[in-house]
Amino acid sequence: MYDLHTHTVLTDGDMLPAELVRRLAFLGYTHVGITDHADATNVEELISATKKLVPLAKDYGVTLLPGVELTHVPPGMIPKMAREAKKCGAEIVVVHGETVLEPVAPGTNLAACGCRDVDVLAHPGFLTEEEAALACSNDVAIELTSRCGHNRTNGHVAAVALESGCVLVIDSDAHSPGDLMDARARKVVGMGAGLSSAQCERILSFNIEEFLFRKK
Repeated sequence: MYDLHTHTVLTDGDMLPAELVRRLAFLGYTHVGITDHADATNVEELISATKKLVPLAKDYGVTLLPGVELTHVPPGMIPKMAREAKKCGAEIVVVHGETVLEPVAPGTNLAACGCRDVDVLAHPGFLTEEEAALACSNDVAIELTSRCGHNRTNGHVAAVALESGCVLVIDSDAHSPGDLMDARARKVVGMGAGLSSAQCERILSFNIEEFLFRKK
């Protein structure tokens, strides 16, 4: 089990990083990305802080992926910021996509999908075929989210991503303990987005390490 998009008290989450890891370990997760909100002011500090938790996570049987979620970063700056995050040691870079819930700058999805240093486009709202095709060619995974509000377009996202052959992932965008999902809840998100049971099983058993390795 994986969750590539979570938040802690390092930005706007309610949990200490150690608590987040422990709670997810208890639920059976093996791979966790801590991806607190980042821009040019804090990207290095966030990655440095999260990397310190890798040994603790290992003790709990969790592979921790230190990372960031580039949030409300102007589209033209996304490639530079994603590259900088990777240089600072980020193992996963998420971009805060054009959710219908917030005033994200138009062009954010396109910039993220065209950048190989981006690993996941989160809650992309009304994902276009052009964006999905770019994501597919650059190995950028497209997120289906359980996050309230952001999940309003999950059905649209799933349909466009599947048609384009994109990698789909299911994440929590967790900010508090109540946001964390057990195995059943994760499958409900996928099936609620219109995926078949078989499609859900394939997405939920996605090999995270293989995906990240092929991007290096």
